[in-house]
Amino acid sequence: MNNETCKIKELKKNIDKSKRIVLFTGAGISVPSGIPDFRSANGIYNEKLKSNYRPEEIISHSFFMSHPDIFYEFFKEKMVYPTAKPNIAHEYFAQKEKEGKLIGVITQNIDGLHQMAGSINVVELHGTVHRAYCMRCGKEFDDTSYYLDKIPHCSCGGLIKPDVVLYEESLKDKDIKDAVSLMESADTLIVVGTSLIVYPAAAFINYFMGDNLVLINKSHLGLKNCLEINDDIVNVIKELREIE
Repeated sequence: MNNETCKIKELKKNIDKSKRIVLFTGAGISVPSGIPDFRSANGIYNEKLKSNYRPEEIISHSFFMSHPDIFYEFFKEKMVYPTAKPNIAHEYFAQKEKEGKLIGVITQNIDGLHQMAGSINVVELHGTVHRAYCMRCGKEFDDTSYYLDKIPHCSCGGLIKPDVVLYEESLKDKDIKDAVSLMESADTLIVVGTSLIVYPAAAFINYFMGDNLVLINKSHLGLKNCLEINDDIVNVIKELREIE
């Protein structure tokens, strides 16, 4: 029995005895669904773009306002994946919520895959591509048809903005409050697929005061006092299901 298998058995014990699990996810949980992450060697931030702008610059509020055409070209090509489906990990944790073991999901992702898998209590810290609103009249758009035009505008003439948190923008107060409340209520926190270097989102784990902190990530993070499993989340879930 290898070391990672031993850790997965320990994870299974933690899940079994926990009553208030909270899941905190980053891009790594959605990579198996065909959505690239941002910071890895093959991530979006390291791709060569047609424009001379850096991805971090394009997805900023000021750039969106000054160059909405370039923003939306990048947004449609690199940030929206309409055919992506939830994978086994999204489905596993949605099932744990149905069983009453998991009390909520806090995600940095904007893809909506947790909800597609059946998760109900989801805090989307960085918003979602599945909503947008008019910056002039406030009209809301609840599907992805808003970005079909090169520069989408509302019937009032206002510029339509995806309901995602861009650089230079703050997280929503309600999302902050809900995320902190979940962290403080959890007896087990499972962190999946995030480098924990994106602030302020990564700071939320400081509010966790429970017994079991679990990190599941391909790369080693080296946090103290936690169970760290360095493997693809899909492999971890498959092994969990085999021993259930």
